[in-house]
Amino acid sequence: MKLTSSIMRFAIAAGLSLVASAAASPAQHVFIPNRPQAPEPGAEATVLPAHHTVFSPTSSAKWERIESMGALPGQQLRIKQPRLCDANVTQYSGYLDTDKDHHFFFWFFEARNAPIRENAPVILWMNGGPGCSSLTSQLMELGPCRIANGGDSLSPNKYGWNDQAHIIFLDQPINVGFSYGKDVFDSITAGEDVYNFLQLFYHAFPEYSKGELHVFGESYGGHYAPATAKAIYEKNTELAEKQSKGLLSIAETQQRILPLTSVGMGNGLTDTLIQYKHYATMACDSTYDPIISKEQCDKFYRAYPGCAQHIQECYKWQNATMCRQAQDYCDEMVDPFFPRNVNQYDVRDRCMSDIECYPTMGYAEKFLNTPSVQQELGSDIESFVLCSKKVRADFALSGDWMKPYVHEIPPLLEAGIRVLVYAGDADFACNWYGNKAWTKALEWSGKDMFSAAADKTWLVNGKPAGESRTYKNFSFVRVFEAGHMVPYNQPENALDLINRWLSNKPLF
Repeated sequence: MKLTSSIMRFAIAAGLSLVASAAASPAQHVFIPNRPQAPEPGAEATVLPAHHTVFSPTSSAKWERIESMGALPGQQLRIKQPRLCDANVTQYSGYLDTDKDHHFFFWFFEARNAPIRENAPVILWMNGGPGCSSLTSQLMELGPCRIANGGDSLSPNKYGWNDQAHIIFLDQPINVGFSYGKDVFDSITAGEDVYNFLQLFYHAFPEYSKGELHVFGESYGGHYAPATAKAIYEKNTELAEKQSKGLLSIAETQQRILPLTSVGMGNGLTDTLIQYKHYATMACDSTYDPIISKEQCDKFYRAYPGCAQHIQECYKWQNATMCRQAQDYCDEMVDPFFPRNVNQYDVRDRCMSDIECYPTMGYAEKFLNTPSVQQELGSDIESFVLCSKKVRADFALSGDWMKPYVHEIPPLLEAGIRVLVYAGDADFACNWYGNKAWTKALEWSGKDMFSAAADKTWLVNGKPAGESRTYKNFSFVRVFEAGHMVPYNQPENALDLINRWLSNKPLF
């Protein structure tokens, strides 16, 4: 495989968090209900926009609730209460339908152990790609259940991130996972759609609005999370200004200032200008064995300035053509130096393909294509694909891949919003060297103090789990012995990390 496509595929693994494929004991398996194959005669049809064109037999299932609000005309939230996964936890699934022919699928789980349910924080989780479903992380990485028995059932995940927080797994942008509709080509537009989803979600479930909101993304989520947080922050600011001046329309009084508290990115792609430079660092000078020769390393370092020049032009003009050219040039630069038998998402592994590296990818897709599962979730589509090649290609053509989403971070920091960047140290695709480098280079009022801050050992159960550096509301964490998907390789340590972050405790 060419690394031009390989680097773009990092979201495939990002959306497909690695999970052990070994089946749990039969006693732990979670029942997949046998739902009716078709509605009873005369059953009420689901309310859908007239221009909706993608239907399946499951779309005729009755929705338990359909919510709308005057502030968002032409939009509605269809809600079911599935019985999959952890039956002891309240869960909801369904769709946000918009007047743009966008239909976003979500799956929500309440916190298991939060002391006060109404005050528990909410995590919005988005996988990468671009084009990979967030349900892969739900089932294979940090959700309350994991794939078992080759995709025939689920087993409990005691390290699920809904330990202390409610969590929403959102399939976005459009045409990812169970979501469908008119295409979206860039992370900014996707972020604006997510803002509308959150407004309707909190309108439908006001009981969850008392807790903090934490927006997290993985891999290409290093684009999505900053873009979404920017949309929320700017809309919050606009709403607050109108509110203070008494200028809110009647419809706008229905909208709420979303409780955005933090943004998190795991092994994300955020600043390509800096991160592409550190492919050589990870290949040649990491704490793991080199994966290319010294001669190849020297050639790579000599080739990088040409790549940097193209990315700088992309950053300057934000032009689709220039940004596509930068991606083509830089990926062709990287490609010859990457060994074909090394797993780019975990350099400790040797394998030749995604399926060989991550067999649970197929198991997850099998599970989510089970008719009874789709009917339980309320899916409007019959064929579930973990990662959409079309969405990936559309985002590449728009130049979104190389654009500098790092520029969204400083305004958030200056506004007091907390930002966490964490990275497993065995990942090549979005490696920790590049992520740490861009956090240190970031232009904000705390740049010098953050750059000068000491790296402190993060301990879990008395053992080193990684290193962290923090100044004020900005933190970077290197996670030891983890690849591209930290909660897969280090589930216990990842849960410790997120619980500390949510409670605003020191990460050391």
